[in-house]
Amino acid sequence: MIVTLTPNPSLDRTIELAGPLARGEVQRAVLAHHEPGGKGVNICRALEASGLRSLAILPGDENDPVLVALRSQGIPHLGLPIGAALRSNVAITEPDGTTTKVNEPGPALTDAQQLALVELVLDQARGASWLVLAGSLPPGVPADFYAMLIRKVRDRFGADAPRVAVDSSGAPLAAAAAAAPDLLKPNAEELAELTGRFDADTLEANPQLTVRAARTLIGAGAGAVLATLGARGAVLVTAEGSWLAQTPPITAVSTVGAGDSALAGFLLSNNAGASPANCLRQAAAHGAAAASLPGSTVPALNQTHPSAVLVTALDEHSMTLNPKEDDQ
Repeated sequence: MIVTLTPNPSLDRTIELAGPLARGEVQRAVLAHHEPGGKGVNICRALEASGLRSLAILPGDENDPVLVALRSQGIPHLGLPIGAALRSNVAITEPDGTTTKVNEPGPALTDAQQLALVELVLDQARGASWLVLAGSLPPGVPADFYAMLIRKVRDRFGADAPRVAVDSSGAPLAAAAAAAPDLLKPNAEELAELTGRFDADTLEANPQLTVRAARTLIGAGAGAVLATLGARGAVLVTAEGSWLAQTPPITAVSTVGAGDSALAGFLLSNNAGASPANCLRQAAAHGAAAASLPGSTVPALNQTHPSAVLVTALDEHSMTLNPKEDDQ
């Protein structure tokens, strides 16, 4: 069982254009659809599609469109009633895969609602293999919310606590990183901001520098870093080593939720006892499959192609690629 918390969920609306986005002009969409969204929700959708039991925890009233959509899709979830409508996020995709997103801030959570959400997570985390804390924080929630929750989970369950993965950005990610989670999943931009090492374009172009940046987080207590680099693949860094995953070129349709699917792929393989290299392989396969699907559609396991992913061990002493491909 994998439990996710999405404090700031959304109804994700995707609008597909027939040509490039033209600012200030009127354009007609060729397709529009919506899905229940937010990082933790997307991860659960991908896990459930691939046959792994999960539970999405989120604020939201029973009749909110996000929770209604989760019920209609059969995604196990628990909503905390808050008496306010959840936000909508809009993604505009162009034919070449370029995606423009407009995210609403979401409803504010009171102190009492925050405490209730924490207790809901603690009640459901017992026996879970992973707890995933994912996405932005809504108004009214302090930046150290994830860090506080990591400490509470470990205080309550001790050695039986689930492993904790964090996928966020900005101040919430920085605070959570200081709480030594078992896994951090930044993209290149988030890794650059979090570590102050290099810029996002440099990290995407140079996996060796990505490893150096991620290694500072390992040194600060994180168990592992899964850094997604868009079309350039993904890097996994642990205390034991580091690996680069590269996928064959794909025709990107929408990058919305691709990073969430990548984390789901990693968790799927990890839950099955796979090696770090093969966890990374499935993460890259899931991310590539998601990018080739419209909107925020998530892939099932049988829609991914891990055998096509090249995973290479990185020699951190010389910071050059090891020419020997990691074992399949």
